[in-house]
Amino acid sequence: MLFIFDMGGVVTNTAGNDILEVAAEKMGISREKLLELAGKNTGGERDLFYKLDVGKLTAKEFWKILGERVGVEVKSDWFRLLFHPVLNRETAALVEELKKAGHRVVCGTNTIDSHYDNHLSRGDYAFFDMTYASIHMGVRKPDLNFWRLIMEAEGFKAEQTFFMDDRRENVEAAASLGINSYLFDNAEGFRKFINEKLSEM
Repeated sequence: MLFIFDMGGVVTNTAGNDILEVAAEKMGISREKLLELAGKNTGGERDLFYKLDVGKLTAKEFWKILGERVGVEVKSDWFRLLFHPVLNRETAALVEELKKAGHRVVCGTNTIDSHYDNHLSRGDYAFFDMTYASIHMGVRKPDLNFWRLIMEAEGFKAEQTFFMDDRRENVEAAASLGINSYLFDNAEGFRKFINEKLSEM
């Protein structure tokens, strides 16, 4: 079986300040204004967050463009400086358990270059057989091609694949492909879900 784990909110939890809140304050605007100026969820070339996620924009470029839109110079990468993930040891243990049982276990994550480098330096991706990151794939969840690319690369069909994420829209998108999908609450809940599904196969 193939198991695809999300990273943020599943294998790690974010600790510390709200990055966008702090960055907005440093720039002299509200968090809402920052999201508006960055074109959050607008799509296209104006949506800096989308471009970050799919590798069309680096964090350094993000802050430069956003600073120009605000009218201030941003010298720091707040995404990196304020990002302090904490490992969810129960989820990490489940990953190791599945690998020891002979399953293929990978990470499928929407991420940006600053966060990817942070996780990499901490060893968070070392738990997995492979990591599939949106910045390298050129596509992000909940785009169905995200899972199609992973399954094609790994050589598994949807019915042979399990996916866990803390965002409902991602879980529903994966499920629409026939993937055994679970909305994360805790590792034990996913373990029970896996056992129930495997017993039916």
